[in-house]
Amino acid sequence: MIFPPDVASRHGLRPGAQIRIDDGANGLKLRQPVTHLAKVYVEATNRCNLECRTCIRNVWNEPLGQMDAATFARVLEGLRALSPPPTIFFGGFGEPLAHPNIVAMVAQAKALGGRVELITNGTLLTKDTSLRLIAAGLDILWVSLDGATPESYADVRLGAALPEVLANLKAFRDARGPDRYLALPRIGIVFVVMKRNVADLPAVLRLGERLGATRFVVTNLLPYTKEMCQETKYPHVLTSLAYSHSISHLELPKLDVKALIEVMRAGLSTSLAGGNLAEANDRCPFIERGATAIAWDGSLSPCLPLLHSHVSFLHEQERASRRYVVGKVTDSDMCDLWNAPDYVAFRERVQEFDFSPCTACGSCNLSEANEEDCYGNRFPTCGGCLWAQGLIQCP
Repeated sequence: MIFPPDVASRHGLRPGAQIRIDDGANGLKLRQPVTHLAKVYVEATNRCNLECRTCIRNVWNEPLGQMDAATFARVLEGLRALSPPPTIFFGGFGEPLAHPNIVAMVAQAKALGGRVELITNGTLLTKDTSLRLIAAGLDILWVSLDGATPESYADVRLGAALPEVLANLKAFRDARGPDRYLALPRIGIVFVVMKRNVADLPAVLRLGERLGATRFVVTNLLPYTKEMCQETKYPHVLTSLAYSHSISHLELPKLDVKALIEVMRAGLSTSLAGGNLAEANDRCPFIERGATAIAWDGSLSPCLPLLHSHVSFLHEQERASRRYVVGKVTDSDMCDLWNAPDYVAFRERVQEFDFSPCTACGSCNLSEANEEDCYGNRFPTCGGCLWAQGLIQCP
């Protein structure tokens, strides 16, 4: 196959690279090789200044800390030889702006020549920090907004005040320059859907547009406590996953949202305006993006869900997820870790996604952990991952 040079470089399509080709209804889909490293999530710290209802820290017993200069230098050293340089995303399970050297880290990451992004709750986004982030070359600032009124926002993000966050974000927008939609850094908004705040979503989208946001990510809630299971908005979707590859197929045009919801409850394999919704099933977004994640202590994991051990709930049953560490950047070269045979084999296995369908089934005790599944797969198993079914999203 012959590709334009910039496309080939961006997706790691080098001579000899192995790519997966899916035969779709309207053509072929090429999935970039699992050997291509395109995005690195860097957890500058797992500490946070808030106590949100939705946070993983409500249920874990992991040590808290922040990435030191030597560890971050090892990350940069490992990435410096890559061409094109991968996107570096500052985010994990903490507030990046709580790290005292985060602006310098952004500047050092940008010096590699790739895109740099950062996600924040916005409470620590002072005017001085905004100016320094802009000067450091940040490309996208993502802000979590889970409510459109002070009351609904504070109901989710305990310890935060919406007017303060909006004032901080407005100051950031104004500091970029006169063209609020084209100026850098771009602004993105992330919204976590729950029963208690879903009615706020349209207002949050309008609010984001007024603040100059050009990117929006809406994700479902991953419940880390039994109580949070009552806040999820996707139970019927989990049921329909079992039928997503049904022999019966439904083709829909663009519809009114209410009508669309009703017909999708049938659970048939569905195409919407030419796109097959089942194609979002059994696809790990981290593998598809060519991503990896590095915890504050330098531990490298395949994805954010495997960055820390934790419990969550699937079908209202507790599910334990044990941390999977490929290695530490303080002990091994970053590229050596990425290309380690066991890690490459794991990415190939996840791209194939021959795991038991725990998200659709959940009927045996093997679904209560990521240790093994009924297909004979061993740790870590991904059949119970909601990211892989398109229900949970990260920027």
